[in-house]
Amino acid sequence: MTNLPHNIDCHGSFVKAPRPGHSVLLLALFLGMCLSFSAPSIMEVEAASPPKPATANPSLLRDESVAGEDDPDENLVPLDTDGPSPAATNPATTSTVPRTEDLLQLNPSASSPTTVRFSDSLNPPAELTQIQVPSQNAADQAEYAGYDIPIVLDPSVQAHIRYFNTAIHGRFEQWLFRLSRYRPLVDNIFTEFNLPSDLVYLSLVESGFNPYAYSRAKATGPWQFMKGTAKVYGLRVDSYVDERRDPIKSTVAAARYLRDLYDLFGAWPLAMAAYNAGEGKVMRALHKARVESFSEISKTRLIRRETKEYVPRFMAATIIARNPDRYGFSQESAEPHQFDEAIVTRPLHFHAIANATGIPYEELRLLNPELRRDATPPGDETYHLKVPVGTKAKVEQLLDRIPTYKFPPLPAKAQFATAGPSRWYKVRIGDTLGKVSKRFRIPLKTLKTRNSLSDPTIRPGDFLVISR
Repeated sequence: MTNLPHNIDCHGSFVKAPRPGHSVLLLALFLGMCLSFSAPSIMEVEAASPPKPATANPSLLRDESVAGEDDPDENLVPLDTDGPSPAATNPATTSTVPRTEDLLQLNPSASSPTTVRFSDSLNPPAELTQIQVPSQNAADQAEYAGYDIPIVLDPSVQAHIRYFNTAIHGRFEQWLFRLSRYRPLVDNIFTEFNLPSDLVYLSLVESGFNPYAYSRAKATGPWQFMKGTAKVYGLRVDSYVDERRDPIKSTVAAARYLRDLYDLFGAWPLAMAAYNAGEGKVMRALHKARVESFSEISKTRLIRRETKEYVPRFMAATIIARNPDRYGFSQESAEPHQFDEAIVTRPLHFHAIANATGIPYEELRLLNPELRRDATPPGDETYHLKVPVGTKAKVEQLLDRIPTYKFPPLPAKAQFATAGPSRWYKVRIGDTLGKVSKRFRIPLKTLKTRNSLSDPTIRPGDFLVISR
């Protein structure tokens, strides 16, 4: 490229005085040489351009008073959706098959040749057996065999390990530190539900255990629940309280959901894939492909790339989290999530509580992330407000001095939105989504939303969430 202007000048001098009959030939040669210089350069620039990060819509965060049940409020932060970025291409490599690292771009162009046949090029993990790569030594084999969820160190897992350890080392270290705050309570809850202890690291790839994280699909909280699934598992989601952000209640819901998914599919990789994509999509993929494992449906186009990479991403996070020293991560731990509960009978704002009691406003927010407006909700006869350990008596003594908070008015549809009881329906032969919608008197759009359906196709044996 640096010689291009010089070459253009040279060609220009030849064109000025062409010999008779050679004008057309010289012009063709000139255009051909320009294209030969410029075309590779354009392709190189496009390949090197990093994808633009996802940004939150500012209009969703400005006016809290008009936010619906599931709309982001000013406390939420966009979820990190970064993935491993493509590494520099090795000039000596002549293979036309794209490498795993090249397939893990955040938002690759639809026309990119590395994404045309992603499922055919990716080497998916096997979930039911401990298949070790030849380069692993005996110590590594013994270590991975000791994990309570099978781990396979395949190229996709290795790519995610490199990404966590290099591209976002500082951010991943923050995730580990934040998880340490909630790790004891998660371990206790998972033990109650007889879940593998390593499953706690699923929260790292979901949100970095950030109670205030939300995604573009409006999944929210440390376990990234969609509103429909959250309500099925008993979480309160309305204009004032979003228990998807509550570290304890959301973890209990996640434990119940993961247990149900494992009972449904019988293998943790399939259960985790269903946690990411929805059980309906994974079940349909298994039925359509006539296979029984996650590794097999990963070879098809029946599930999205995000879901195909979800299990390898979890495996990579688990390997690092269990061996932080090996990868240069600090083992510093946060103070555990502990609190007392004060009974509140009317709406109180965090700022008013802080002014009266001296408890820092930020500490109240840290302990009560489920309160969407930094205030206890109206209409509740009692609300259990979490306060720092040892301050319960002081708060209750000073409650009369704290002014009642008056919320700004909400739209009528946000005030009266409710959820009825939910149950499962197993699709039978001859069923269509329209028939199910009419049978249970559920709007077709609602039925598709609750079951994460992008098209109306359903198969016999599928399970649908039915609410009425």
